[in-house]
Amino acid sequence: MIRYIPFTNFVIIPIIFGFLLNMGDPSKTIQDFSLKNVDNKTISTKAFPDAKGFIVVFICNECPFAKLYSKRLNELSTKYKALDVPLLAINSMDTLVYEDESFKDMQLKAKNDKFKFPYLHDVDQLVAKNFNAEHTPSAFIIWKVQNRWVIKYKGAIDDNGQNPFIATPYVANNVDALLKNLPVILNETLSFGCRIFYR
Repeated sequence: MIRYIPFTNFVIIPIIFGFLLNMGDPSKTIQDFSLKNVDNKTISTKAFPDAKGFIVVFICNECPFAKLYSKRLNELSTKYKALDVPLLAINSMDTLVYEDESFKDMQLKAKNDKFKFPYLHDVDQLVAKNFNAEHTPSAFIIWKVQNRWVIKYKGAIDDNGQNPFIATPYVANNVDALLKNLPVILNETLSFGCRIFYR
C-alpha cells in the first residue's frame, strides 16, 4: 500500500521546518554519477569533459518552496552553462512516500516549467546520499580539483525564496569567485525546505 504524506505538512513556515545547517567537511569529494533525465536519456558528469564544475540542486515536483526557484534555476543554467559550469537538478524523493514525485510527474514539471537544464531521477537515492542532501531545494557547487569533484559550497540557492530581486545570490556569487580562481565567499549557508526521506 502506498503511503502518501502531503507536502502541506512540511512547508513553508520556517517554524515548522526549522532551519537546517548542513554540517560536514567542505572539502568532501563526490564520485562521478549517471542518472536518467526526463528526456529518457542518461546524463553523466563524465559527459561534460570541459566542465570546470557543476551546480547541483536537489529539487522535487511538489515542494512549495522548491517551486519558487524554477525561473531562477533556468537563469543560473543559461548563464553558467556557457561558462562550462552546467546545472544539474536532481529529484531524490521517495516515490513510495510521495506518489507525485514519479518520473512521469517529473517529465510534466520539466515541460510546464520549461526547464533549460537536466532534471534527473535519483530513483535509488544513491546520489543524494553521496552528497548528504537533506531536503529540497538544496544547492551544491562541485569543482574540479586535480580531476576530483570537490564540494566548494552547500546550502541555499539564495536568501529570499519569495523575492529574488532582493535576494543575496549565494550560488551565483560563489561560482563567479571560483571562475576567477578565488576562494568561495561562503562555503556553507543555512537553508530549509521539504525533507528528503531515505528508505
